[in-house]
Amino acid sequence: MGKQKHFHQEHSGDGLIDAARESLVQSGEQWTNMRADVFSELAQHDRPASAYDIADNLSAKRGKRVAPNSVYRILDLFVSNNLALRVESSNAYLANSHPGCTHDCIFLVCDDCGEATHIDSDDVSRTVRSIAEEASFAARRPIIEIRGICTQCK
Repeated sequence: MGKQKHFHQEHSGDGLIDAARESLVQSGEQWTNMRADVFSELAQHDRPASAYDIADNLSAKRGKRVAPNSVYRILDLFVSNNLALRVESSNAYLANSHPGCTHDCIFLVCDDCGEATHIDSDDVSRTVRSIAEEASFAARRPIIEIRGICTQCK
């Protein structure tokens, strides 16, 4: 089975933050200062970041404590609106470089360095959703994680 990709516009830097804000507002949610700060902090990480990492960094920047529970709620909102991706096995998050694009999450997660590479494969997504459908199961958001060693750590 070949790896077929679907295409979307990738964003980075300020363009990513602008795209995330626009996508969240279009979904009927507000782009508050705290949400902007959490997304901006998340977008700075190359590897998955935990809510605690984000809360600690924001606390240092703001000069007052930011509660991890508040960050978790915001991250959950971002995941449900496709602004962030959650690496389930490490309970950590990545900014979605194409906010608002709905697709299944397939991660290659390195057991040594923690890097999580997100890939798209319409073939795999169709197969997984088909298996769920055959079992009379309504798949909402399939997530596949493949644990192993990345190229850098080999």
